Amino acid sequence: MGHQRNLVRTLGLGYVIIFVIANIIGSGVYKKIAPMAAELHSSVWILAAWIVGGIITLFGALSNAEVAGLLADTGGDFVYFRKIYNKFFAFLYGWSLFAVIQTATISSLAYVFAQSLNSIIPLPHVLSSLQEFSIGGVFYPFQDFGVKLAAILLILLLTFLNISGLKSGAGASKAILFLVGTGLLTIVVFGLSHVKSVPENFMDVKDLTAGTVTLSSFYTAMLAAFWAYQGWVSVGFIGGEVKDPTKNIPKGIVIGVFVIIFIYLLVNVTYLSLMSIPQLEQVYNSGNQIAAVEAVRSFWGSGGVLFISLLILVTTLGCTNASILTGARPYYAMAREKLFFPGVAKLNSANVPSNSLLWQGIWASVLVLSGTFDQLTDMIIFAVFIFYGATSLGVIILRRRMPDAPRPYKVWGYPFVPIIYILFCIGLFTNTVVTRPREAAIGVVLILAGIPVYLYLQRKNSKKVVNSEH
Repeated sequence: MGHQRNLVRTLGLGYVIIFVIANIIGSGVYKKIAPMAAELHSSVWILAAWIVGGIITLFGALSNAEVAGLLADTGGDFVYFRKIYNKFFAFLYGWSLFAVIQTATISSLAYVFAQSLNSIIPLPHVLSSLQEFSIGGVFYPFQDFGVKLAAILLILLLTFLNISGLKSGAGASKAILFLVGTGLLTIVVFGLSHVKSVPENFMDVKDLTAGTVTLSSFYTAMLAAFWAYQGWVSVGFIGGEVKDPTKNIPKGIVIGVFVIIFIYLLVNVTYLSLMSIPQLEQVYNSGNQIAAVEAVRSFWGSGGVLFISLLILVTTLGCTNASILTGARPYYAMAREKLFFPGVAKLNSANVPSNSLLWQGIWASVLVLSGTFDQLTDMIIFAVFIFYGATSLGVIILRRRMPDAPRPYKVWGYPFVPIIYILFCIGLFTNTVVTRPREAAIGVVLILAGIPVYLYLQRKNSKKVVNSEH
């Protein structure tokens, strides 16, 4: 049968590390400092949010690495949840990936690609007479429609390239990562050596005791940091294509996340030394500006704007491509387990899950129309942390259920690391419901929409079983 082709293990540790870093460095490093400034109003607190966000991400990554070491296979957390909890919870995770987590990630990356394209070549205003048209006063599908259209075209183009089996894979990821690394290094070196007056409250330790920051605003700012750290978990999706996955996946995740924390701190110190907090807040309020572009403009003028815009273009192109490529794998794994629509389980002649890619591309395009970049990313973080918490809880459950199973990697600091992470996920979930009720509500509705789909598939499968018995 055509669709019983299998995936091949060809990727080593170096590629896993590159993959982790390429999946993480997307748009957050250029853009997310602005909403953080609007929330915290202090450079010291902003850097604190990046550090705490990085440490918490590492705790989650370490917990995930133990589970990956024990259960690594194509489909990542979908496979883990089926073994730890049950089919229904695994389905709900896979459905959430499709409904919001992975598809909105693709949408928001493509959105930033289109925004930076717009700052190089102003895109035409399309359907400007419908700017104010809204669905229930929540969604404005035609606002910045020129930018949204460019984002949708990018998603569809990359989806079709991936369907054709064009191995953009490892080579392209390496090249893009090299360009991004060089670009960020350029910003840091030129930015920090640029002699000009540093903003007056830059790294003012008095801010720590001024009492302007609440636990809730710190959590809300960390939604932005977590978006920037988001993506490391995708490496689990390609578990079936990694050599010695039980060793290489945990190692790759830990090394990759450490590298990222270091890069983010350097880059954000550079932004904060170039722009004052009020300037960053202004970038946030403008809606269509990118913090990195404005920071570089301050010391390099319009030539710098072109440089940084091209860099963001390349980064988000690479990250969108990586997200499209890995994102389609879990739905393929689900369909093979009869937990998704059967057509999604087919591989085409190029050994690629083409139907899975196609449906993902269509829904990601619809999501582009639904909101702004920050709306989409807050929705993703809210949804994804429900499942990240569940993976960490899985570490504790599996230690009890399978105490003697060989664990190539054991989470450091057990049981404190998974427990701290689980408590953090609960806090983030609760805080988002309070401070971002709209994004939380949309996230919950999209996740729960999976329940009737699950019931429909179960009924269909049980009918098939009954028919085959007669």
